Amino acid sequence: MSQRRDTAPPGSLPARAPLFSALGDGTRLQLIGSLSRGGRRSISDLAEGSRVTRQAITKHLRILEEVGLVRGERRGREILFRFTPKPIDEARAFLDLVSRRWDEALARLKSFVEEAPAKEPD
Repeated sequence: MSQRRDTAPPGSLPARAPLFSALGDGTRLQLIGSLSRGGRRSISDLAEGSRVTRQAITKHLRILEEVGLVRGERRGREILFRFTPKPIDEARAFLDLVSRRWDEALARLKSFVEEAPAKEPD
């Protein structure tokens, strides 16, 4: 199966864009939810009870596989997919970093505003 295609350093924002793009689709989020419960599942199994065709499921799984969120393994005539959490962990760490930076910026702004001398009305 295909491997993750990061061309930018892992800490850079451009390297994360494909992951966030892949997570921006409702069908792909449902697939991640199903696969994150554990085990390996076939395309037919993932499509069962869904209004999404097996062909569409396959397309979405390929996108998830390209960003490293799932891995497919051929077993006879089927491909069984499993969730790989590392990209989600990396995205969470990135978002935590962004959150900390915003908290620090807001703390600096608050400090600046509170330390500014009060201006008397004219």
